[in-house]
Amino acid sequence: MKQLHTFLLCLFSTIVLAQAPIELKWWKPSDSPFAAIDGQAWSGEMRDTIQRFPPRAENIVRKAVWNLSRNSAGLSIRFVSDAPQIIVRYKVTGNAAMPHMPATGVSGVDLYGLDSDGNWHLANGKYSFKDTVQYNFDKLKPNDNYHKLGREYRLFLPLYNSIRDLEIGVPAGSVFTVLPQRLEKPIVVYGTSIAQGACASRPGMAWTNILARKLDRTVINLGFSGNGRLEKEVIDLINEIDARVFVLDCLPNLIYPIVERKELQKRIIESVKTLRTKHPNTPILLTEHDGYTDSYLMAHRQPLFEDANQDLREAFAQLTNEKVSNIYLLPISEIGIDHEGMVDGTHPNDLGMMRYADAYEKKLREILQQPVGTLKTQIPVRHNREPGSYNWEERHNAILKLNQTEPTKVLMIGNSITHNWGGKPLNNRIKGAEAWQKYLEPFQTRNFGFGWDRVENVLWRVYHDELDGISPEKIIINIGTNNLHLNTDDEIIQGLKLLVQAIKNQQPKAKITLLGIYPRREQESRVITLNQGIQALTKSIGVGYADIGKPLLLKTGKIDEKMFSDGLHPNAAGYELLGKELQSILKAN
Repeated sequence: MKQLHTFLLCLFSTIVLAQAPIELKWWKPSDSPFAAIDGQAWSGEMRDTIQRFPPRAENIVRKAVWNLSRNSAGLSIRFVSDAPQIIVRYKVTGNAAMPHMPATGVSGVDLYGLDSDGNWHLANGKYSFKDTVQYNFDKLKPNDNYHKLGREYRLFLPLYNSIRDLEIGVPAGSVFTVLPQRLEKPIVVYGTSIAQGACASRPGMAWTNILARKLDRTVINLGFSGNGRLEKEVIDLINEIDARVFVLDCLPNLIYPIVERKELQKRIIESVKTLRTKHPNTPILLTEHDGYTDSYLMAHRQPLFEDANQDLREAFAQLTNEKVSNIYLLPISEIGIDHEGMVDGTHPNDLGMMRYADAYEKKLREILQQPVGTLKTQIPVRHNREPGSYNWEERHNAILKLNQTEPTKVLMIGNSITHNWGGKPLNNRIKGAEAWQKYLEPFQTRNFGFGWDRVENVLWRVYHDELDGISPEKIIINIGTNNLHLNTDDEIIQGLKLLVQAIKNQQPKAKITLLGIYPRREQESRVITLNQGIQALTKSIGVGYADIGKPLLLKTGKIDEKMFSDGLHPNAAGYELLGKELQSILKAN
């Protein structure tokens, strides 16, 4: 009997402990000392307000537009956490759902996490829509195999509701660090209910948010349901944004009889010319009406979008004839949504949203000259493989800021071997400072080396503004050693081919030299063979080649261990040899 009593007491204690609530620490936007709502263009005026237009817009735009601007479509919060559980709670100010769009899309959130190699993954949360909406993301994988410092998350906010009292909770003791807004120029979309997100099943499936993940760039969502009408007041506000591309996708709200056909052409032309007053070179993409997929059986609807598209083409032709440069057209044929991609013949479902995003990605990559391939070495991604040593995004941001303030004549693009060498941006990893100062600094060389970078990570950096605002005379590239354990020689070479073309597109006047991969312990013979392939590549694409790592080898073909700290990274003596070799290349015309 005593044993039974003891057993029951232990069982009861176990149940009580299992049910004990986990102590959580909570974060809210007002806790952040910096702008933390990604997708806001006027964050300096809004502090911790979760809306899309600044407060002064209330007295500028129509009431309907102002009310819709308070919906959180396209807004997101980025943070780093190692928490196994993340809870999000908030209140909404409108109805949770609509007849043709579920509560998860109208009022829900989506949480995506990045792995250390830069790939997005969706977290499945259990949700409750009551007075307070709550999402519980539990049993999360907090880390990958590279480190134990957590991963980056992106929380997409509701598409068709305004929210308040937002809080994010994690277990006490967990890492939770909110990230600031991205520094790269955003894609700005001015559109209709389709751009706002109708009728995605959840926020992550709105085409603007899909596009933001595909391009890994902030997309500012200025879609206003039924009210994307190319109004001067809105265009004037948009004109305040320093955008990478402006997208005008308003035709579904500008069909006859909402506006007369001559008025439509006038609005298109005036909108483009207004944007050109402050942004003479920024690309402007004009999008045709995507059509009504029920127009075969409801034939009266077909002329509505066909006439609007004809008006857009005529306005586009007039602008082109008037030598308005850098304007582009996305036709209905390239969007390609059929009735399976629509909820009601007008608004896309998730399939339609994906097709929208695919069409925009293809067109924008053409405009920005940022193609991707099918190999992993040809798909631009960030990484988070070495946060304990340095912060990859912070170094990227430091380069963006340096480009705005200090000119440079030579870029050294590479991985940790370049990163550890010396020069700006300053860092605490420098192992070859004397060699850098002696051989490279006289040529005004900037260090574009990032620890753990692979070919695809450098491609991301090129596509995300690191070559903007500068006019280097020479660009030296040494990248690929971190791909050796993952990719074949041909995959590395094909990645380098795309990378060099991307750099040429951004800096057509710079003289490019592709360096052979430096030798490394137990990989000497493979590196020699791979470098032969890299040399052949340079001849075919018309750039320079040099194998400055040869002095690091002994006559036996093995690395000279006295030149290395670990068989991969040179020590000070190794950097001295590399510096001498590189100096002769920099001296050459």
